[in-house]
Amino acid sequence: MSDEFENMTVAQLKDVLRDRGLPVSGKKAELIARLMEESEKPPVEDAPAIEEDDYEDDFDDEDDFFEEEDDWDDLHTARQKPVLDEETSDALKFRASQKKKQPAFRRQEWYRYRRLARSSWRKPKGMHSSMRLNRKYRPPMARIGYRKITSARDLHPSGFQEVLVHKASDLEGLDPERQAIRIGATVGNRKRINIHERANDLGLRVLNRRRIERRGDL
Repeated sequence: MSDEFENMTVAQLKDVLRDRGLPVSGKKAELIARLMEESEKPPVEDAPAIEEDDYEDDFDDEDDFFEEEDDWDDLHTARQKPVLDEETSDALKFRASQKKKQPAFRRQEWYRYRRLARSSWRKPKGMHSSMRLNRKYRPPMARIGYRKITSARDLHPSGFQEVLVHKASDLEGLDPERQAIRIGATVGNRKRINIHERANDLGLRVLNRRRIERRGDL
């Protein structure tokens, strides 16, 4: 078995590791050792099959999986996915690759003052500013050359087109296959609950959905 692994390339070894659910990091010798260790393990015996009669006896008709209705809120619900054409999907992937190559824009003298390190980028000013004059060993400045692909501009990373809403009536006429809503920051909990319920009825995805604890008259 070891000779078989020795004759394989690194790419082939990684494919075998992926099929077995093992990590693919390391050199060729480490990959071979990982495969040899996995092949030496004893096979796992299959669990005994459960008869239907035994399964039915474990639960009575009066038993409830969830004693309270609030337990249903803890269940995971899959998020809606947009319906995208091939061109838009390729544009989103290309924008993601562009973002990986984009440097982190730092504010001028961010290393000197803590408050500047925690603030967002600002255009450098000053007649003798080395950063503004593009001198060496200075942080890069935000330029139009870093702008992303036009066809994927203003799209959410998931591919949805964001629509800002402030009330439930703003959801009417939206396309759940291409548009998703973002609730305004100034919207209170009462309106936010109404927006959540209306979005569920229309099948719209709420990008900034949050859990609201119902108190008092809510």
